[in-house]
Amino acid sequence: MASMMQPQIILLKEGTDTSQGKPQLISNINACMAVADVVRTTLGPRDSEVGDGTTTVVLLAGEFLKEAKPFIEDGVHSQNLIRSYRTASHLAIEKVKELAVSIEGKSLEEKKNLLAKCAATTLSSKLIGGEKEFFASMVVDAVLAIGNDDRLNMIGMKKVPGGNMRDSFLVNGVAFKKTFSYAGFEQQPKKFENPKILLLNIELELKSEKENAEIRLSDPLQYQSIVDAEWNIIYDKLDKCVKSGAKVVLSRLAIGDLATQYFADRDIFCAGRVTEEDLQRVAAASGGTVQTTVNNIIDEVLGTCELFEESQVGNERFNIFSGCPSGRTATIVLRGGADQFIEEAERSLHDAIMIVRRALKNSTVVAGGGAIDMEISRYLRQHARTIAGKSQLFINSYAKALEVIPRQLCDNAGFDATDVLNKLRQKHALPSGEGAPYGVDINTGGIADSFANFVWEPAVVKINAINAATEAACLVLSVDETIKNPKSESAQGEAAAGAMGGRGRGGAAFRGRGRGMRR
Repeated sequence: MASMMQPQIILLKEGTDTSQGKPQLISNINACMAVADVVRTTLGPRDSEVGDGTTTVVLLAGEFLKEAKPFIEDGVHSQNLIRSYRTASHLAIEKVKELAVSIEGKSLEEKKNLLAKCAATTLSSKLIGGEKEFFASMVVDAVLAIGNDDRLNMIGMKKVPGGNMRDSFLVNGVAFKKTFSYAGFEQQPKKFENPKILLLNIELELKSEKENAEIRLSDPLQYQSIVDAEWNIIYDKLDKCVKSGAKVVLSRLAIGDLATQYFADRDIFCAGRVTEEDLQRVAAASGGTVQTTVNNIIDEVLGTCELFEESQVGNERFNIFSGCPSGRTATIVLRGGADQFIEEAERSLHDAIMIVRRALKNSTVVAGGGAIDMEISRYLRQHARTIAGKSQLFINSYAKALEVIPRQLCDNAGFDATDVLNKLRQKHALPSGEGAPYGVDINTGGIADSFANFVWEPAVVKINAINAATEAACLVLSVDETIKNPKSESAQGEAAAGAMGGRGRGGAAFRGRGRGMRR
């Protein structure tokens, strides 16, 4: 037992710097607060309502450490703070679960209506806000079409300049721009009902031998047999495609002019050089499987759809597969007057798709706009009064830190954060509890019922944010000693300086002007 109480002796290299105790903790806190200050201006609807809440985590962790700093400077042991912060985190998470409202158990129409309102709220501040109802219903239909599939690329977005926003449409299936085609393509049928679809990942082109191939012949007549063999290979492939019964043939690789005319003569539609993403979406929607050979093609690997047609959309021609049996994909075709406008519309719809997917996947939601943070803060302050001892102060500081979310939303929107927070505190303090869903209204600069305005965020996002931020803050508070070697630091600095040599005026190897070549 006595040997276990002996102090540890650590031998360090000469020049090694060690820092421990209170100065080291304060240094760690200052570094974390600097990081939080960098990202705080990015807090907004995308991160706190739609994305994964990374900015919220950084802001909360930074604020927890900021509130802990005075206690560390006064000599409070960091473990006391960590213990209280974890207790407060547990209480906050339980409160979130208590306040969460489930949207499960509703009929499909009710659920679609609620999801459309969520999407409309997201789109209201976007460039396409004037048509938010039109696009909101489109987004909900697209998300419901892919069901439980987590792959966001199952919702395709195709941009076609020209027309107006209301010319945009949703395809319950797959649509993609007509690929490069050879002569004979126009002779192919452009519309099929209930066709079989063959998906390939091979070339259907006449391939000649490599330039450096060497064939020695004893008889000139044998040369013709070699040429015939090349033609027989491609004709054999095409014949097997036709015998499969498919009326639509798609390939990720090229389909040459010979194959195009061959299929046209037999009333078969073909398209080569289809992108990997579009081919996989056709496979998911039609129930087909991409083949790497044309041998032994069976019906089970062929896809199907109710209707295939090639249609004119603006100045482009699109291949459209609708009424697909699997129905695990959808395509939104966006129209608009300018490329920049369509690009912005795509980004706006991405935000709406994300919030609808989260609301659908995690059926419990809480009020957004800082409402849930203010309510948890009120609850923790009230709970702290029941605690005797230092923990009361620590949990109070945790509660105060949670107010950073509504405060930062006000600052980013250009409103008076002090005035808005005072209104929120008064509303949330009402004994009836009716003020619980009130949060920041960034449209008016006041406060509003976030639930009534459909400003929601999934409960799982808020729970994860509180949990992650608390653990991050506790981890920083638990580090009270660092050891660093100045020599290794200087070596890293020289390496970084060398790597930056190519910027600005350039390093020695890249000096010079004009387009001259290096010797």
